[in-house]
Amino acid sequence: MSSRDDILASIRKNLPPLDRPLPDVPLLDDSPPASPLAAFKANLHRMGGIFLDPPGSGDPLAPVRAKIADAKVVCSTVQEIGGNRDVTGVSNPQDLADVDFAIVRASFGVGETGSILLSDADLHVNAVAYLAQHLIALLDPADIIVNLQHAYRRPEFRDRHYVSFHTGPSATADIEGVLIHGAQGVRSLSVLPLARATGNIIH
Repeated sequence: MSSRDDILASIRKNLPPLDRPLPDVPLLDDSPPASPLAAFKANLHRMGGIFLDPPGSGDPLAPVRAKIADAKVVCSTVQEIGGNRDVTGVSNPQDLADVDFAIVRASFGVGETGSILLSDADLHVNAVAYLAQHLIALLDPADIIVNLQHAYRRPEFRDRHYVSFHTGPSATADIEGVLIHGAQGVRSLSVLPLARATGNIIH
């Protein structure tokens, strides 16, 4: 066992036996948007994300296929479309450093901020959402909620080991106001509205 494991084990052993209820936070949803999907799309764009409009007919994944057509390494954690890097075979997170596109399914989206929530169950290896050059998320429109007040009442915060909000691509700006995407994370975040599937992987 490493010193890190020793420290974490000691912390867990000495946690105080407290069961304090969380504060009651108002939902602030008296005037919800007429279309949660439209609100999500507008705020995703505002935060530098890309909304992939599905075609009116034919293959609903066509926008995703077009994006990954020339990619060398695609890592998919979803049933709907496959990649050539199997995330279940990754033993070290750094093995994902050469991924061009990662395709994941978001737990839910937040209309107010254009954010998506990704958990360990969605990613399988958490680093895939940060080491990939580009991130594509499938989002069921039925999983778009009004605001962050609703988000924090979702079961993911109790049931998952890891959750993270992603709001647009990685971005940083220096003192002169020069905005750079991808310095510490993905260079682009694209979201395709697609209902959850139950079938097999489609190649």
